[in-house]
Amino acid sequence: MAAFVAVTLIVFWPAVSVLAVFSFQHEFSSHVPLIPVLSLYLFYIERRVIFRDVQSSITPGGILILAGAALYVWVMAHSSSKSAAEFLPGSTLAMVVVWMGGFLVCYGYRAWRAAAFPLLFLLLMVPLPEPMLARTINYLQVGSTSLSFSLFKLVGVPVFRQGFLLSVPGQTIEVAKECSGIRSSIALLITCLLAAHLFLRTPWKMLLFVALVLPVSIVKNAIRIVTLTLLSIYVDPGFLRGNLHHDGGFVFFLLALAILFPVLLLLQKSEKHTGHSTASIPRDPASGLARG
Repeated sequence: MAAFVAVTLIVFWPAVSVLAVFSFQHEFSSHVPLIPVLSLYLFYIERRVIFRDVQSSITPGGILILAGAALYVWVMAHSSSKSAAEFLPGSTLAMVVVWMGGFLVCYGYRAWRAAAFPLLFLLLMVPLPEPMLARTINYLQVGSTSLSFSLFKLVGVPVFRQGFLLSVPGQTIEVAKECSGIRSSIALLITCLLAAHLFLRTPWKMLLFVALVLPVSIVKNAIRIVTLTLLSIYVDPGFLRGNLHHDGGFVFFLLALAILFPVLLLLQKSEKHTGHSTASIPRDPASGLARG
């Protein structure tokens, strides 16, 4: 499998090299280099379950490899402008599909099924297509602006809204695309996906926890906007241009985690009461005993 991945990296190198540069130049793709590392870590900690039953599945794996290769050729041939944002989503998806096919060939369907989450997790390497990214950013802008407007009124600060502009005494701020929180929202999504996979077992509870990412991202972003604005009004106008504005996103990211952590504990505790906490423990069919 390692040799197969190495060969695919050579074959896909034109797209891989562009993806590496793209991920460092665009904040909404800065997570891309981290995804394969996290996926490998998941393979490592779950290796005894994943590789317990290994049997090659050449035909379905070969079909996936051919499908991924065909997609890559088609994307590279039909990218008119050759801009990274245009061909990277398709070419990266093609590479991930080829890796999934290679895993099937090497380890078989049962191992693929056991490794479904680490394999599908690799799809987060695929940069969002520009139309989807624009809609997501717009949704975050609208939600953050609306909630910030409500929070200003809640704390008694006079505020006037016009589109993405919020006017308060002495300041007019714009919830621009850069203020949408798209980067921290993606980071929060990755964190919640990992937490749901590692600590929850019931599918609907996992989906519920991950679905909270969007509203919590909007809440976190609105709190950040209101906090910085209030500090600029009542403490120092420089807060809107200082380090807390440009580099303080991590502080509010921790706030989002603080909101989600009790929810995760509550969902995990409910699974213990309903007996789902042992659902993922593999059992030895010969002895019927749970294996650690």
